[in-house]
Amino acid sequence: MNFTDTHTHLYSEAFDEDRDAMIHRALDDGISRFFIPAIDSEYTARMYALEKAYPDNVFLMMGLHPTHVKKNYKDELKHVQEELEKRTFYAVGEIGIDLYWDKTTLTIQQDAFRTQIQLAKKFKLPIVIHCRDAFDEVFEVLESEKGDDLFGIFHCFTGTKEQAERAIGNNLKLGIGGVATFKNGKIDQFLADIDLKHIVLETDAPYLSPVPFRGKRNESAYLKLVAEKLATIYKCTLEEIARITSQNADAVFLR
Repeated sequence: MNFTDTHTHLYSEAFDEDRDAMIHRALDDGISRFFIPAIDSEYTARMYALEKAYPDNVFLMMGLHPTHVKKNYKDELKHVQEELEKRTFYAVGEIGIDLYWDKTTLTIQQDAFRTQIQLAKKFKLPIVIHCRDAFDEVFEVLESEKGDDLFGIFHCFTGTKEQAERAIGNNLKLGIGGVATFKNGKIDQFLADIDLKHIVLETDAPYLSPVPFRGKRNESAYLKLVAEKLATIYKCTLEEIARITSQNADAVFLR
């Protein structure tokens, strides 16, 4: 039984004390593939080091995270494009819009999001979307760029059933993580109505730990707790969850 963590920040400083032990806990638990989103240029070297240490398990994305879209964002976008031109990546991500921390950067976040969608199209790659307090703004950009060449994952999906269906209508899988285990997470109330073919698993480690680790550091080994919750929601076996969600990840990253 092999699981795929489609979104995990294994290079994070939160793992500097025990990174190898943490990764091996996940490997021992059947989580065999880790897709790694980028944040900004300061983390690129860390990502490459991680890939070098685990070449069979680590798959890198390239992108500029919306909370890191600052005055120098044009330089950061140049870095993203230069890296995409140099080597293979599996997605452009994580990209999107985040209005939780700072609403004043909306205009440049929109510009960075659109530019990176266009880079994904140019390099024939999927996108991995970060959205926080910004569903309308994300969909506005997405739908203006909609086409057969635009596809990917709506990471850490926490919206409504209607927003889930809208994301799926835009060629996006739903990234489901620890929030599905929260009592107030709400998505567990309608997920059973969403075909499992639209779902991929993720942790977003070190963030958003599932119950019973909520509020503590998350790690990729906890992906199994999310999978167990989905097995309950979909009334199927853990093996089926592992197989189908990994196939769904393949359909995004390995087409």
